[in-house]
Amino acid sequence: MEKEKRPWSLHVANLARAAFWLALLLIVLVQVFGGRGPDKQRALLLGQFEESRKSRVIAMIHRQESASILGVPVAASISIDDSEAVLRAIRLTPPEQPIDVILHTPGGLVLAAEQIAKALIEHKGKVTVFVPHYAMSGGTLIALAADEIVMDANAVLGPVDPQLGDMPAASIVKVVEIKGPQRVGDEFLMLADMAQKARIQVATFVAQVLGKHLDEKKSIQVATILTEGRWTHDYPITVQAARQLGLKVSTDMPLMVYGLMELYPQGGGIRPSVWYVPLRRGTPGPGAPQQTPAPRPEGQSPAS
Repeated sequence: MEKEKRPWSLHVANLARAAFWLALLLIVLVQVFGGRGPDKQRALLLGQFEESRKSRVIAMIHRQESASILGVPVAASISIDDSEAVLRAIRLTPPEQPIDVILHTPGGLVLAAEQIAKALIEHKGKVTVFVPHYAMSGGTLIALAADEIVMDANAVLGPVDPQLGDMPAASIVKVVEIKGPQRVGDEFLMLADMAQKARIQVATFVAQVLGKHLDEKKSIQVATILTEGRWTHDYPITVQAARQLGLKVSTDMPLMVYGLMELYPQGGGIRPSVWYVPLRRGTPGPGAPQQTPAPRPEGQSPAS
């Protein structure tokens, strides 16, 4: 009797293994190819937005709350890949053409955010940053580089105080001030030294960014407020608070921006975060056809 059960149990085990690998393959295929429909919708909407504003539109949207690989959460934030893509988009934009940045991000790498901000400052055409929900930390740094910030009435920016790992630089320095250098270890003293340097470096850069629109005294004052660590890192800077700081903020958010955000639903799979139309757009000569290529995500090759 026992001998008869073994082949049957082996058959069931083989079926179970086959079902497992088939399910895994289906999940991977859905994550890889399932977003093609929304990608086309996003590309179409971005193209319409560019046409209506005669601008280069760059959307950097991080859905940190929901990005996942096979159900495992993956943090999405401003990375070097993002800065490379944005800088490439800016290089492909004629100097006088306006740039519109649609920004939804929890922040990210300081270096990447600073590179993007510097490139936006140096662009001759008008730069507008749209914040439909939030642009925290490095996202705020990028927004500060704009000639105009357009926020939803309930959207927020955030402080740009540097973080060392998961610790605020300002708090590291404060611990040493409270306890005294003699009562902390050498490694923490070195960490405090790095934290103080980070505070100075970020504050200096923010003041330079703000200097595009504010006088030197006001730039230093606002940079100090945003970087000194007077608030927690996720403190919400509302439209009213941003205006009180002297930032040029509007709440005239185009409906197309909300429409684009709806195409980035929670619970989605992996999708590119930086989009732009990868073609330098100049004024066509008389009789020349107007080229309007379909926008594509950075990292994907154009169709041949």
